[in-house]
Amino acid sequence: MEPSSPTDLPARPAADGPPALSVIIPVHNRPEEIAECVAAVRRAAAGVASEILVVDDGSTDATPAVLHGLGVETVHLPQRAGPAVARNAGAARARAAILLFVDSDVLLHADAIARLLERFATHADVAAWFGSYDAAPRAPGLVSQYRNLLHHYTHQHAAPEASTFWAGCGAVRREAFEAVGGFDEGDFAVAIEDIELGTRLRAAGHRIRVDPAIQGTHLKRWTLASMIETDVRRRAIPWARLILARGDLPDDLNVSRRQRLCVAATGVALLSALGAPWSGAAGATALASLALALGLNLDWLRFLARERGLGFALGAVPLQLLHHLYSGASFAYVWLERALGARRRPD
Repeated sequence: MEPSSPTDLPARPAADGPPALSVIIPVHNRPEEIAECVAAVRRAAAGVASEILVVDDGSTDATPAVLHGLGVETVHLPQRAGPAVARNAGAARARAAILLFVDSDVLLHADAIARLLERFATHADVAAWFGSYDAAPRAPGLVSQYRNLLHHYTHQHAAPEASTFWAGCGAVRREAFEAVGGFDEGDFAVAIEDIELGTRLRAAGHRIRVDPAIQGTHLKRWTLASMIETDVRRRAIPWARLILARGDLPDDLNVSRRQRLCVAATGVALLSALGAPWSGAAGATALASLALALGLNLDWLRFLARERGLGFALGAVPLQLLHHLYSGASFAYVWLERALGARRRPD
């Protein structure tokens, strides 16, 4: 019977010595992408004492056969358990002191692993590093390009000292990873397990840094529906719950002060616009708030214009405003959920 959790994994036979790096890739039903992902990791790891561990998270298609053909070491989970369990299973099997987590739809750049190892070697006090998607996502279309470029831009402009972690292309020292208990396999197992891990690493006194030069190409195709569903159900709502539960609102990445002000300005613009037919003041407030939201996004829109042209940047404006609206609505929903729950609890 295949192992279903890290504790079920058999001991690994001793080798000549541990590798410098263990690359852990969880995958579920991605036969074409996993082949490209592994090939990219192998190119990036050329000349490095490393190992690649793919965790097949209960795939039901051709993925297991593809992995067998690739000749890559694989841990098979008998049924889908989610990325947190899969990554923990890979970490339990890994032998290196540095664990690099890569998503199966990410193609590491050829210099990514060398850059990571150099960062760990020269910053002994940093427990984890993560990078960024590049500015060349493969999937065509306004929504796919917008969503992947937004992630790229956010990480490229992030503060070097991070308060969270990203497992799409992120590495952590095994000692720190094990000290905090690895990825959460409960509430955050299939949503923001990497963000939650980062909060525990920071709470334990470990440093996490972003290096925008460590990059990979994202292969994911987005639709408007999948973007909203992912951003709301798998990102904004669980992240808001984590923030409110721990009482710590970081000034970082998607929840920076600037992003919060963008969300507030967009929300005020919408609410004011609803009252504009009956109030000139409401109409003026709507226009002023919209101008503020666009002004705060001006650098991002300029980036899009440089990368994809003015027409693309203008087409992305409604998507950006929508992104702010559902992000703010998600936080408000969680805040209300928490407030009502507190009122219902007995003293």
